[in-house]
Amino acid sequence: MIQGFNPGLIGNPANINPFSSHKISSRAAGPVIGYEYKELRAKKQLKEIRKVLLPEKKKFLFIRFGYKFNLRHRCVVCGSQQEWELSDPMRPPLPLSNVNKGRPLQGTYCPKHSGFFKQMEMLEQQILAEQHGLEFRSFIPKPKIPTIKRGPLTNLNQTDMASLIAMGWVVQPPQGTKESPLEQYTRLMVDIQGKLSQVQKIIPMIEGEKNGE
Repeated sequence: MIQGFNPGLIGNPANINPFSSHKISSRAAGPVIGYEYKELRAKKQLKEIRKVLLPEKKKFLFIRFGYKFNLRHRCVVCGSQQEWELSDPMRPPLPLSNVNKGRPLQGTYCPKHSGFFKQMEMLEQQILAEQHGLEFRSFIPKPKIPTIKRGPLTNLNQTDMASLIAMGWVVQPPQGTKESPLEQYTRLMVDIQGKLSQVQKIIPMIEGEKNGE
């Protein structure tokens, strides 16, 4: 079972016609995926995804009226049952009758259409940034990629040495290395700092034992 998709729920078709249009398949219930735009221009993309997120209306013959899934814990687009936790980062805002304007509805969005809604919000911010002559990409935080060191370590700075000594490691120069007085002084001072860090970790443990007695 794909997470966020349960074909047994009401309003959630178990078998989606693979030959259905892009709009119909996008409005149908399904797994959480990104929406693929057919338009190239940002403003047309906004109209495109907005049509996908419009609440499903009731239909009698050729007349459309009211809203088909305007019920609590039901997706207003596909009708899937969905109860959101307050702390869920994917939890969407209260749906509106015209997606980004209109009167509030009683329903919600399923995980798939909630993802579409957040994608639409990002597109709106991109259009707004372009209108003011700003570059939208500059506002997107870049993930920090840790530097991976390959191969054996040959050099350690003072911070690395103090951290290793504080964890209980013994850091000594290679055998046969001749240290200058300054290098020896630096090594001893770093060793002292590391030993002091060990002492600071032990003191709370000793005080805890005394309080326990």
